[in-house]
Amino acid sequence: MVLGTASFWILVLVVSFGVAQQVTLGPEAYTAAGEFPTSLFSSYWNEPTQTVSQVQPVITDLTLNKTFPLNLTDPETILNNDTSDPLFYPEGYSNHNQASAEQFYQNVTAQIEGIIGGGEGSNCTKCMDALTAASRLAKEHPRLVPQLLVSLCKKYKFASGNGCQVYSEHAQGPFYAQVLAYADVGGSDGQYLCQNFISVSKCPRPALPKFDASEFWTKPKPSNVSAPVPKGTNRVKVLHMSDFHIDPRYATGSEANCTSDLCCRKDNPVDSLYSNYTPSVPAPRFGYFQCDTPWALGAAAVKAIPVLTGTDGDDILNMTIFTGDLVSHDPYYQLSRDYILYTETALYDLWKRTLNPSSPLFAAIGNHDQYQQAFDSPETLTGILKKQFSWNYDHLSSLWKNNDWIDDQAARQAKAHYGGYSVQHASNLKVITINTDLWYRSNIFAFINTTRSDNFGFLKFLAEELQEAEDNDSRSYIVGHVLSGWDGTNPIIGPTDAFYQIVDRYSHVIAGIFWGHTHEDQNLIYYAHNATDISTETAQNVGWIGPSITPLTDLNSGFRLYEVDAETWDILDAHTWYSNVTTYGDLDSQLDVGPSYQYEYSTREAYGGNIDWPKNAPLNATWWHLVTERMNSDGGALVNLYNAHQGKMSTRSPNCTNTDCIEAKVCYIRSGSAPLGLDRCQPGFGSVQ
Repeated sequence: MVLGTASFWILVLVVSFGVAQQVTLGPEAYTAAGEFPTSLFSSYWNEPTQTVSQVQPVITDLTLNKTFPLNLTDPETILNNDTSDPLFYPEGYSNHNQASAEQFYQNVTAQIEGIIGGGEGSNCTKCMDALTAASRLAKEHPRLVPQLLVSLCKKYKFASGNGCQVYSEHAQGPFYAQVLAYADVGGSDGQYLCQNFISVSKCPRPALPKFDASEFWTKPKPSNVSAPVPKGTNRVKVLHMSDFHIDPRYATGSEANCTSDLCCRKDNPVDSLYSNYTPSVPAPRFGYFQCDTPWALGAAAVKAIPVLTGTDGDDILNMTIFTGDLVSHDPYYQLSRDYILYTETALYDLWKRTLNPSSPLFAAIGNHDQYQQAFDSPETLTGILKKQFSWNYDHLSSLWKNNDWIDDQAARQAKAHYGGYSVQHASNLKVITINTDLWYRSNIFAFINTTRSDNFGFLKFLAEELQEAEDNDSRSYIVGHVLSGWDGTNPIIGPTDAFYQIVDRYSHVIAGIFWGHTHEDQNLIYYAHNATDISTETAQNVGWIGPSITPLTDLNSGFRLYEVDAETWDILDAHTWYSNVTTYGDLDSQLDVGPSYQYEYSTREAYGGNIDWPKNAPLNATWWHLVTERMNSDGGALVNLYNAHQGKMSTRSPNCTNTDCIEAKVCYIRSGSAPLGLDRCQPGFGSVQ
C-alpha cells in the first residue's frame, strides 16, 4: 500500500542548488501489506496468510534439480552439528598405528601445556611456540587436531559455554588442522594468528608485506591522465542492496532479546528464563534489533524498493549491486551446505522476479555466504584442499548465469576466481566483483603466507581486469563485501594495502567502489601515493558501504539508489531509504499494514549544502574530501548527522559529539586500507552498533 493521496515525486537533480532534477523517484514512503504477499512464491509448506509464524516457501533449485526439505528451515526442527557435509584434513602425511598416534598426541599436549605454564618467554613467544607444537600434530596426525583444540580451549577457558565445540571434528576443527599444517606458524603467519585470535598473547601486528607493483601490472599509469567529466544530462538508476541476511528459521513470538547466538529463535531465551520462560520481548513478525530478516520483512523490502525508487514501471533499474551476505548469522553448529544453497536459490530467484526482471544484478560473496562461515582456502594448497569450497562458486555461477546476469565467460571466471568475475555491462563500463572473504580477519586461511600481499591471486585478477578496461577506454565498478578500510578492524593489512595501490594505479578507470559487511551506511576516500598527502588534490576514488536490510544489530533496515551519469558512470547523487524497527512490535495486533520504508536523505543535499560544487559534477573523492573538511570545522554538526545516517536513524545509535569521536570518524572516512585505519585513527568509534 502506498502512503499519500497522490503520487509524491521527489525531484532531485542537485537539491542543494535548488535545481529541479531529471530523475524521478517514487513516493516519500511505502507501507507494506499486513499479510504476506503470497504471490512472491509459487507454493508454501504452511499457510502463507496466517501470522502466528513465518511463511515457509517451497524452494526448488533448478540448477541442482532439488527441492529443499521443510526441516532444513522449520524453526521447530533446527538441525545441530551437521555430520553429512564432507570436511577435509591436510593430505600427504605419514600414518602410524593408533597407539603411536595417541602417544604423539599426548606428547604434543604435554609440550603445549608446558609452554603455556612455563615462566620464561613472553605470552607472544609462548603462543607461537604452542602453535609450532600443534603444527607437528597437524602434519603427522591431523585428525587428532580437533580433539587437541577442544581440550585446550576448555582447559584454558578460551571460550565459554559450548563455545569450544567450534573446534570439533564436525565444525571448524579440520580447517584449523589445515592452517596449522600449511601456515608458517613460527614466523609471520603464527604471529598474526596469535595477534588476531588469541588476545592474551599480546603479539604485535606483523610488518606490512612489501608491495611489488610488478606482480600486478607491467604498464605504468598514463601521464596526465584524468577521469572523464560527466555531463549529468543522461542519468540512470543503480540499486545497492547489502547484507539481506534472510532468516527462514525466524520464530515469531520467540525471545527477541536473547543473550547468546542469534535471537528470534526457538529455545534461545534470556539466560535467567530458561525454565518455563515467557519471552521478555516476543519476536515481532516483521523483525527486531537482535535478529536477522524474517520473510515478512524481506517481502516488505522487495515490495517497497521498486515503488520508492520509481522503477516499478517503464523506468527500470540499469543494474543492481549486491555487496554480499544473503545468509543469516546462524551459529556454526546450525549451518550446512544445504542451508547455504537454499538461501542463495531462494533470494536470487526472488530478486530476479521482483527487482531485476529485465536488468542484471551483480553480486559479491559475503562471509556468511559460505560454509563454514567466512572460510575460503587458497588454491596454493594441495590436492582436494584447493577445491574444497568450489561447490559454492560453482553453484553461485550457475544461479547468476541462469538468471541472465552473467555470461558463460563470467561464469567460468567465478568458478576459477573464488566467486569473482567481470562483466562488460556497457561499452564503457566493466563491473568487477571480488571475493573479499580472502582478506577477512575471520577467514583463518587468510593467515597462510601473510608475507605475500596476494596469496589467493584475486588482486592480480582485479588488476588484470582493470588493465583491460584501461586498454579499452572503459570505466569500472569494483564490487566486494568486506570493506578495505575504515577503522581497520575487518580485513588483514597486506591485501588491503595492495588493493589501495591498485586503486591508485587505476584511479582514472574506477568510477565506483562498493562494499557491505558492516550493516552501516559509510564511505571511504582513497588518496594518491598511499595517502601520504591528504588533500583535495590527491583525493582519487570513493568507496560506498551499503546499508543493510537486516536490523542486526540495533540498526534500522535500509537500502540505497545511485543516480549515475550514463556516459561516465560517475555517481551524481545517492538516495537512501530506511524502515523504523521500533514500530514493528505495534504491527502484530492488526493485519491492515506492515512495515513502512521512508526516504531518509539525499547525499548531495545532506552533506553538500556548504560546498561550492557544480550542479552536474559527481560526488567524487574531491567532493567527499571537502565534506570531511567541513566535518572538521563545524563543531561536529555534520559528523553527528553522518553518524545518524550510519545507523539508518536508529534510536539505538550513540551520538558522536565529543572531539575524539569527531576526529576518529573523519579519520575513518579518509582511511581506505586496514593499515591506514589502524595506524592513524583512534579506535573505538567505528561502529554505531
